[in-house]
Amino acid sequence: MTAPVWDLARLNYEPMQASDLQEVYALEQSVYPHPWSMANFTDSLNSAYQAWVLREPDGTLLGYFLLMAIVDEAHLLNVAVAAEKQGQGLGRFLLNQSVACARGLGMESVLLEVRPSNTRALHIYERYGFKQIGRRKGYYPAANQQREDAIVMRFGL
Repeated sequence: MTAPVWDLARLNYEPMQASDLQEVYALEQSVYPHPWSMANFTDSLNSAYQAWVLREPDGTLLGYFLLMAIVDEAHLLNVAVAAEKQGQGLGRFLLNQSVACARGLGMESVLLEVRPSNTRALHIYERYGFKQIGRRKGYYPAANQQREDAIVMRFGL
């Protein structure tokens, strides 16, 4: 089966609103084994972080990202694409948009953390040009009350 070629100009890319949170939260729950809480999303919106959604013309949520700007560095807090739409270039589109957003805010780089077990995301970030700059020990919750490290990556703008 061939992945669809998206006409990105027809997709709706817009700031995340409080009215989007239930759908965003549901997508988050469906793609991550240790998802963000609704409070994480609400707090991010209330803190005026850059938060954007990507929707099909019919309104179906395809993905989103949240970006926090601190001094001269943007921190990509969360990015996700609906499971059934992964592998079709939408993640790269959202990365492009997050980097463009950071540039527009005058940032010098974009920082993110990713689980070593999230090999798909790790490869996407590496192909995009993010470089590993460190590791945060025990950063993420994992199964059986364990913790998982985070690989810290940076993309210079």
